[in-house]
Amino acid sequence: MKRIAMVVWNEFLNDARVLKEAETLQRSGYQVCVFALHTPGVTKANERLANGIEVVRVARSPFWKWRKSSAKKTPNNGSSVYRSHIGLKHQLLRVVTRGWTHLCLIIQMLRYKADVVHAHDVNTLPTAWLTAKLGKSHLVYDAHEISTSREGYSSFRRLVAFVEKWLMPKADGTITTTDARAKFFARAYQVKRPTVLQNRPRFTATDSTDRIRKELGLDAPWPIILYQGGLQQGRGLEKLIQSASLVPNAYFVFIGGGRLSQSLIQQTSDSGLQKRVYFIPTVSLADLPSYTASADIGVQPIENTCLNHYTTDSNKLFEYLTAGLPVVATNFPEIRKIVQRNDVGRLVPHNDPLALATALNELVSDAALRAKFASNAMATAYRLNWEEQESRLVELYNCVLKAQTKQ
Repeated sequence: MKRIAMVVWNEFLNDARVLKEAETLQRSGYQVCVFALHTPGVTKANERLANGIEVVRVARSPFWKWRKSSAKKTPNNGSSVYRSHIGLKHQLLRVVTRGWTHLCLIIQMLRYKADVVHAHDVNTLPTAWLTAKLGKSHLVYDAHEISTSREGYSSFRRLVAFVEKWLMPKADGTITTTDARAKFFARAYQVKRPTVLQNRPRFTATDSTDRIRKELGLDAPWPIILYQGGLQQGRGLEKLIQSASLVPNAYFVFIGGGRLSQSLIQQTSDSGLQKRVYFIPTVSLADLPSYTASADIGVQPIENTCLNHYTTDSNKLFEYLTAGLPVVATNFPEIRKIVQRNDVGRLVPHNDPLALATALNELVSDAALRAKFASNAMATAYRLNWEEQESRLVELYNCVLKAQTKQ
């Protein structure tokens, strides 16, 4: 049985894309092991999932907690020399701890003796490449994002570009998430256009539920407008709360966590919207579909802050469709292909709270239109799901391993 080592820079707890890829390859006759990060008290260092997938998590360096705590203790006393000194120490510890973790990942993957090393995103690409080189394995690179133009990655842009330009052509197979991103990588690094695997969920027939209404105690029969996903910059979430004041007779529910959590809660309070805007912390992948199916409208107001956003379609859009929700989403090319071609909702300009409110008001006030879009959404989900595209992943691996056999 051929062995596949997948490496991620997270704890592998809520990474739906990696889990689906691992399941597909496991069911196709490969033995898959996911190498991830370990946080004591939160994750297990080693486990075997019910589907046979192995998970090996590498503990962070013993300096990790100290580095985090020392950064929080930096005083704001106006001393630029002191702040610079602490900042330098913080950065040095960061390099040491990350280097330690990457080294441990390499050692564990070499012990596994994989036939293919599969890097998920650029922060694991050098580690995967070195492991494949030392272990005489093949390398697959799965670029989930365009990290050279990504929210929060501006200070790393040159480094990311260098790493991808150097290593992406060395990969035996490449994968990304949308056609627009595949075109970008092919042109930027002169590589064959990557295989496109959209962030679609598995097809599941999820009946409508009252989970959100019961959990939050929502009494009014108003439609629930749902945003699910990370509460991060560039997602249009501040504008969504602004639009909430212009959309009466509707509840707004955010499911997820992130850096903007507290500021969005504060914005809601300052706007006097506490009785119509609610926040639910991140829920497990297993529970999420029942939450999604208890809403009435799904919204994706992402902003054009970077090329990565402009070329996205995102997993939340497909999750809304799987739950049979009409959608209101930003009019970007990949999103437009899904919403417009399948007639599942309304498209709006980015960064425009008034246009967003207008589209939401239309759906809130017109139950028949919501029902039409909901029916189209369910029909679309029947076509655009993970099962429809997973054969592309298997074909890619067959090609990679056939090349290995010929050698």
